[in-house]
Parts: sequence; C-alpha cells; structure tokens
Amino acid sequence: MSREEIVLGGFGGQGIVLAGYIVGEAASIYDKRNATFTQDYGPEARGGACRAQVVISDEDISYPFVEKPTVLAVMSQEAYTKYSSMLSDGGTLIIDDSMVKVDKKETKSFYAVPATKMAQGLGRSAVANIVMLGFLTAVTKLISLDAMKKAVLDSVPKGTEELNMKALTAGYTEGLKQVTK
Repeated sequence: MSREEIVLGGFGGQGIVLAGYIVGEAASIYDKRNATFTQDYGPEARGGACRAQVVISDEDISYPFVEKPTVLAVMSQEAYTKYSSMLSDGGTLIIDDSMVKVDKKETKSFYAVPATKMAQGLGRSAVANIVMLGFLTAVTKLISLDAMKKAVLDSVPKGTEELNMKALTAGYTEGLKQVTK
C-alpha cells in the first residue's frame, strides 16, 4: 500500500476527533501498518470547525501531516466547503448527506451516506461518526472490518458497545451496497 491520507471533517461535538483516533488505531494496532493521527479544531469547543487527519502506510512515515488527502469524509457543510478542494485527483469523497449538500455540477463523483439519519434511527445521533467509519471501511477498503470493530470497541464508552457495533455494521452494510452497484 502506498501512502494514504485521510481527512475527516465536521464540527465539534460530532465525534470527528474520536473517529480519526479510531482509524489510526485500527490501521496501526490491528492491521499492523504505520499510521499517524493529528487533529485541529476551531476555538469553539462545540459547533466550530473540526478536522482529524490520518496517514496510513506500509512504509515508515517521515512526514505525519496530510498534504493531499486520498480520502475525505465530511459530516458538515462547512467541512465540505473548507476541505473539498484539498482532495487529490481521483480521491474518494464521502459525505453525510443528512448534513452536506454538494453541487453535482462541480462534484461529479462522491459517495453519500445518511450517517446522521441512520444514527438517529438507531436511537442516538451521537453514533453518526461510527456509521461514517463503517461506510468508509466498506468503500475504501483501507482498513479491515475486523480491525475497525476492535478499534471501535477499544474507544467507545463502556455500556455503548452494542449500539456502536450496530452503527458500524449499518454504515458498513450501506457502503457495501454502494460499491456493488
């Protein structure tokens, strides 16, 4: 695998930083690859811009920051507007279409998952980030499903494991439907 650069974007409170951490853990601890994780967010804790960046490689990573993401997963309109121009040519764009609308004249190729609506259907909108991770796992195949499951279980609060596994599975199932069309 060559160097893969992933950006997850949204607003504070959506679990973007946790999602990035989970991706990094899944890749490094469970899939036994090299990974770096960085985060940044606006001065507002909740509601401000938020971004998590993960670099995954089978080789040593000499520069830990994302320069041109090969995968961009956004969960807010602001994140789409702010980060979509960063996506590499031929990169994979994933949007939460519960929260993000794209101009289809400008952006021809993307995956859309109603992560927030799916999470609400599971009873808790807070797991939308985990739905997104399941979807990302299915459509990019950068991380194994087994590694993602283990990393999610390691990272979510005790007592929420079953709900988070349902969210991951729902996103993964939706992703498989879209890649097999």
